[in-house]
Amino acid sequence: MSFKPVYIVDGSRTPFLKVRNKRGPFSAADLAVQCARAMMLRQPFAATELSEVIVGCAAPSPDETNIGRVVGLRIGTGDKVPAWTVMRNCASGMQAIDSAINNIQNGRSDLVLAVGTDALSRAPLLFKDEMVDWLSTFNGARSFGQKLKALKTFKLNYLGPVIGLLKGLTDPVVGIFMGKTAENLPYKFNITRQAMDSFSARSHARSIAAQNQHAFKAELTPTIDAKGTLYAEDDGIRADSTVEKLAKLKPVFDRPSGNITAGNSSQVTDGAACLLLASEEAVKQWNLKPIGKITDSQWAGLDPSEMGLGPVHASVPIMQRNNLSLDDLDLWEINEAFAAQTIACLRAFNDEQYCQEHFQRPAIGMINEEKLNVDGGAIALGHPVGASGAR
Repeated sequence: MSFKPVYIVDGSRTPFLKVRNKRGPFSAADLAVQCARAMMLRQPFAATELSEVIVGCAAPSPDETNIGRVVGLRIGTGDKVPAWTVMRNCASGMQAIDSAINNIQNGRSDLVLAVGTDALSRAPLLFKDEMVDWLSTFNGARSFGQKLKALKTFKLNYLGPVIGLLKGLTDPVVGIFMGKTAENLPYKFNITRQAMDSFSARSHARSIAAQNQHAFKAELTPTIDAKGTLYAEDDGIRADSTVEKLAKLKPVFDRPSGNITAGNSSQVTDGAACLLLASEEAVKQWNLKPIGKITDSQWAGLDPSEMGLGPVHASVPIMQRNNLSLDDLDLWEINEAFAAQTIACLRAFNDEQYCQEHFQRPAIGMINEEKLNVDGGAIALGHPVGASGAR
C-alpha cells in the first residue's frame, strides 16, 4: 500500500516536570505554547501560514476546553487558522499527529502543528454526586424555611473531594482503575516483580546517560514560569533508582500481593511536545529540511481489562503491510505506562499461543531490547498523558 509522504520538519518539547503534591507552575496550554512558539521561531514562515493546529490533551482545564484553539491563538496563528482538540488518553498526542497525517494525505492541509500536552498537576478536584445534589436542592430553595430544611440534610462527608485524575483513569465499562488492569499482565505473561523493577532501573539509567550525553538538548525548550523560574531539564529522573531500592516499595493498586508500585510505574507529570508536519508541496514551497518521513500508521483496540498491549496489535499490521520483521526496525519506542505493560508487549510478540490467537500466525519473535526506548521512557522521564505520544 502506498501513502502520500508526510514529512516531519521539526519538533520540540518542554522539560517533563514531575507532579509533587501541588499545582504545577504551568497549565497545559502554557506548556504547549512555550514549546510551540520556540519551534515556530525557527521556521521560514509565520504561524499564520499554518493550515491548522491540532492538540491532543487528555485533561484540559475548564477554561481551556478546546485547548487546540487556545494554543493556536496564543502562538499567533490569527483568527482564520482553524485549530481543534483530540483526546485518546495516553495516545492523544499521537492522535494529533495521525489526524495531521490524514489531512495532509487527503490534500486538506499542507503545514500542520501537531501538539500533545497535559498538566496533570492541575487535574481538578470534584464534588461528590451527593454534594452536587445537595447544592442543587439548597440553591433551589426559595424561602428561609426551605433553606433551613436543606441545611439539616447536609452531611460532612459530602465535602470529601473526588480526584479527577483517578476518576478519569478508571475504565467505566469494566470498572477497573488503570493500575489494576496492569496487574493482570504479570499473571498472563509470567512477569516477576524483579523483572519489572529491573526494567524500571534501566529506564532511569538510560535517561541519565542520555542527559549526560546531552541527547535531549536539541529537542528540549526550557520553560519559564510567571515568577521567572527556569525549568531546563526533565526533573523526575533518579540516579538512585536501583533494583534493590525499587524492591522495597509496596504495591499501590493490589495490596498486599500485587506487583505494581510507584517505582515501576510511569510518573505523573506535566509536559508538552509538538511536531511540525508538512506535505511534499510545502517542503518545496518553503525550502524546508525535513528530519523524517512518516510512511504508515495503525491503531488497534483490545480488551480494556488488560492494560497496554495495543502497541503489539498496532505494530503487527504495519509490519505485515510493509514486509518488515522486528529486526528490520532500527529503533522501537513503546510507552512505559507500567514496566509490566511494556514487558508484556515484548513477551506477546514472542508468545506462540498469543500470536496464533490474535494474529493467526506463529510467534513473531523478540525485539532487541538494545533498540527499545534507548534514552529511557515514561518510568524515568514521566508521562504527561496527552504529550507522551508526541514525545
